[in-house]
Amino acid sequence: MEAKNAPSAITDSEFTDLLTGVRQKQPEAMLQIIELFQEDIEMVSQCILLPREDAISHIVTEILNFIQSGDST
Repeated sequence: MEAKNAPSAITDSEFTDLLTGVRQKQPEAMLQIIELFQEDIEMVSQCILLPREDAISHIVTEILNFIQSGDST
């Protein structure tokens, strides 16, 4: 069996910068957050009784809304 690549690791400072970017609605920061959690998003989407694409869309939307609301501090 082929080993999976290790997930991307970023520093706390880089993560904080991404959160700030998402709160400021910077598209690049939003994409990086989504990429950072992509594997987890796909895994959770399998547990939702919706088509996979719809489930992923809902999860991503909720993550970004949560960060933008400021509740993540």
